[in-house]
Amino acid sequence: MSGSGSDRSEALVLASERCPVPAGDLVKFVELLFFAYRDFTGDADELLADLGYGRAHHRVIHFVARHPGLRVADLLDILRITKQSLARVLKQLINEGFVTQRSGDTDRRERHLYLTQKGRNFAEKLAELQCARVGKALDVVGAAGKDQVEAFLVQMISEQDRTAVAALLEKAANNEHGQHEPQRANSDHDQ
Repeated sequence: MSGSGSDRSEALVLASERCPVPAGDLVKFVELLFFAYRDFTGDADELLADLGYGRAHHRVIHFVARHPGLRVADLLDILRITKQSLARVLKQLINEGFVTQRSGDTDRRERHLYLTQKGRNFAEKLAELQCARVGKALDVVGAAGKDQVEAFLVQMISEQDRTAVAALLEKAANNEHGQHEPQRANSDHDQ
């Protein structure tokens, strides 16, 4: 999930030239995205702040909850943050009993991440807040609008990342429906 800045800029210029929406209206959509993001993240920010956590903690908890056993290397690729930034956040989440890491079965150098029960409970609270906001918005647009919203969000993802994101979403959906590998035995950190 990567791409150079110049490739991205060229793609954006080409897309804006083909866009049926006048440039002034595009700025309105950009601004609406800022406000939507502010409120979408703000719901969870309050819960996170109570623990001294920020959005980086939230993203780690979210992706580990959705993808139990996620490799640290894959999480770095998803989040696009430095190893140092992730190490700081993970250390805190592990030390405070929200996340546990285990060595890989085939490659002991790999680190796989899992939420503890405490982490799963917290992830559920965060997800409930954000799903409530998204659910209310989708109710307004109705069933037909839901597909359009999804298509819009997919198109907002860099073209070179869409396949990887689609695979990640499909894997998470399979996990939710019980089609995943069983989790390994609980560690001492799994509270």
